[in-house]
Amino acid sequence: MAEDLTAQVLSAVNSANGPVLTSKAFPDAEFNTIKSAIDKLRSRGYLEAKQVDRLELVPTEEGTAIVQHGSQEARVYNAIKEKGKVPVKELPSLIGDANVAKFGQMAAFRNKWVKKDGDMLVPLVDSIKDVTGDQLKEIADKKTLSDSKAVADLKKRKLVTERKVVTFEIQKGPNFSMEFVKEQTDLTAEMLADGSWKTIKLKPYNFKAKGAPTPSGALHPLNKVRQEFREIFFEMGFEEMPTNKFVETGFWNFDALFVPQQHPARDQQDTFFISDPPKADPPREDPPTQVLEQLSLSDPNHPDASINPSQTQQNGPKVDYQQYWENVQAVHQDGKYGSTGYKYPWSKDESLKLVLRTHTTAISTYMLKKLAENPRPIRYFSIDRVFRNETVDATHLAEFHQVEGVIADWGLTLGGLIGFMEVFFAKMGITDLRFKPAYNPYTEPSMEIFSYHKGLGKWVEIGNSGMFRPEMLEPMGLPKDMRIYGWGLSLERPTMIKYGVSNIRELLGHKVDLNFIETNPAVRLNKA
Repeated sequence: MAEDLTAQVLSAVNSANGPVLTSKAFPDAEFNTIKSAIDKLRSRGYLEAKQVDRLELVPTEEGTAIVQHGSQEARVYNAIKEKGKVPVKELPSLIGDANVAKFGQMAAFRNKWVKKDGDMLVPLVDSIKDVTGDQLKEIADKKTLSDSKAVADLKKRKLVTERKVVTFEIQKGPNFSMEFVKEQTDLTAEMLADGSWKTIKLKPYNFKAKGAPTPSGALHPLNKVRQEFREIFFEMGFEEMPTNKFVETGFWNFDALFVPQQHPARDQQDTFFISDPPKADPPREDPPTQVLEQLSLSDPNHPDASINPSQTQQNGPKVDYQQYWENVQAVHQDGKYGSTGYKYPWSKDESLKLVLRTHTTAISTYMLKKLAENPRPIRYFSIDRVFRNETVDATHLAEFHQVEGVIADWGLTLGGLIGFMEVFFAKMGITDLRFKPAYNPYTEPSMEIFSYHKGLGKWVEIGNSGMFRPEMLEPMGLPKDMRIYGWGLSLERPTMIKYGVSNIRELLGHKVDLNFIETNPAVRLNKA
């Protein structure tokens, strides 16, 4: 059909003295057919075309009924006028439509065309002018109405709606001809053999055409950010901790961190508990490997491998896991190591409940207990998934990724922690930081870390930090004069800040836009 319409378009332009509107020249042709013919002729210079958009009014289904039968109020008036008077109860059957009778009666009362006389409806005027019906007939005929106030009222009553109409204004182009020569798309061997290639017209290449997108795999932004974090940690001399346990005991997840058993975070409203098996064994060393030796001392090139145990500062006897278990109970229940404790009856059963880990600090705790066997300066980090029974909103999910860092050394101070945080986040391109005093059961002093989120237009908490308390460290057997920084942040919130994502559910979960995953930059962090 496009081929036939191409000839008709050329004929219409040739016979006209000026521009031609396709809506008038081809009122019954489909838009896509017209556009196809015009695009073909315009690309070859046969004609020039300008797209003309306009809005026209169209009666709705209810409006079309009024065009055919008159307005509801007019139908009610005419029915009453014809009978002289009509019982109220008989009006719906007389009109044949209960809704028309109901709403038409109200409008007729409002226009003072009819009145109620007892149980009867009687006319008040000898004749009426059906303004609404006339307006809708004009709209159906001319697709417009000059009275803007009346149009607004008809829209409000949902009797008309606006429809966008696209047409073209066309005229002769520089290469205009009444004969449209079909162009060849391929140069064949036959054309070369018989010499027809000399006279045929070849279709030109469209160098502006976009190529077809090539399907390919794509890394999720969180995986890219995770790798950037890992590289930053490695650059700063950190070692990665093993994080392959999603299920932890209440002991490692809470008690060893000096979190009281009555703490709100341990309630079912904040923690996912495992029902089968009902509880775990008391803490013990994981056989058959030593995690610290796996991480560092097994590597002869690692800087810690050259440390002589006699050169490390060790205070006090070794603490085995049974003694550690008892030390944690004592520091909670009765107080120990200079602390008064919480003074509550500590429950072993509560400590051995299994939970989906609420933070990767449970891993850090175990690693610090291993460090007590050979105290020395260390830098550890981990990045993995954690679970909290949170209410899901724009900045919270029930499962997310936590970035955890731990630094142990002698002579560490809070000012050093602040300075380290500024350097650490600057390597991610996040420089606008604020620090706020906070409370954590296992760190003192503690600080929350905030960064300004331009997408949300507010300061967003991106991390928590502090210096681990003696009540957490000394039961492990770590030296009293050793200080340890600890901090954690989510992987999602820095990613949201850098990518300008305002809703975390658009970054992780079932609402993620796959096109966003495929088209986001290969490298996220800004390098200084």
